Amino acid sequence: MSQTSQDLENMPDLVIITGLSGAGRTEAMHVFEDLGYFCVDNLPPSMIMDLVQLEGMTQESGDRRHLAVVCDSRSGNYFSSLMSELDKLNDAGIKYKMLFLYADDEKLVARYKSSRRRHPLHTEGSTIAQGIQRERLLTETIREASDYVINTSDMLPQQLRSTIRDLFSSATERSGLSVTVYSFGFKHGAPVDADLVMDVRFLPNPYWVEELRPYTGLDAPVRDFVMLRDETIEFNKRWHALLDVLMPGYVAEGKQQLAIAVGCTGGQHRSVALAESTGDYLKSKGYRVSVAHRDMKLAEGYGRDHAKELEE
Repeated sequence: MSQTSQDLENMPDLVIITGLSGAGRTEAMHVFEDLGYFCVDNLPPSMIMDLVQLEGMTQESGDRRHLAVVCDSRSGNYFSSLMSELDKLNDAGIKYKMLFLYADDEKLVARYKSSRRRHPLHTEGSTIAQGIQRERLLTETIREASDYVINTSDMLPQQLRSTIRDLFSSATERSGLSVTVYSFGFKHGAPVDADLVMDVRFLPNPYWVEELRPYTGLDAPVRDFVMLRDETIEFNKRWHALLDVLMPGYVAEGKQQLAIAVGCTGGQHRSVALAESTGDYLKSKGYRVSVAHRDMKLAEGYGRDHAKELEE
């Protein structure tokens, strides 16, 4: 997901991702996409300056984007011009960082065999290992010129993502996870996109209190009715304890988006109050959270606006 403007200001304008085929360049590009970069895969080095200049046109309108490009041996003879293109960037005063990924031969061979893809430097009559050796020689100078060199031999994908985030983003791992908490009513259909669903229909329903019926969980009378009950207080203790276990696990696995759905019967009272409460709790723990209410406006014509009309 995209980062805050302050986070982006602390990141390099241009990142060049390169290295050995099979070492994790595609995974790295996905990380930069999540960090808010405009990413281009398999870009011939001779086109880097063109892309930078194109983005320079948008900078004049205030719509400046950070760029991440993957340049590697797939571009064939064009790849040999990368070092000279870096000189052009330096001469133009363009700030950039270069990330080089590599892995041990046996790991790369195993990855290519499992993926069944052809190594870009593999030729007829040669082996995968020979193609890897040719690529090592081709990229030796580039590796020496790189700002960051990462050996991915023993890295899981989530470890690589975490390492890149630590290098290029000032945001915490928790803020890298985009969390949406939303309320819904089971009578309007169960959620289809939620990672976690919490059913709070066991709590007393404000709908059956006539003076509370027109209001929603955003209004103080309903919120207090739901949140100040002993059973809700006890529920929140256990619900928060569960979130304290689950959320770090999602972060550790590199999950980028998480949807938590809180449901009651109509999606107007209990689920709304508890979705707001859940969002506030996760924000207090450092997560990037947005709260929405899927069915609040569908609550049989009731709601906060109708309640105000009744009061008038």
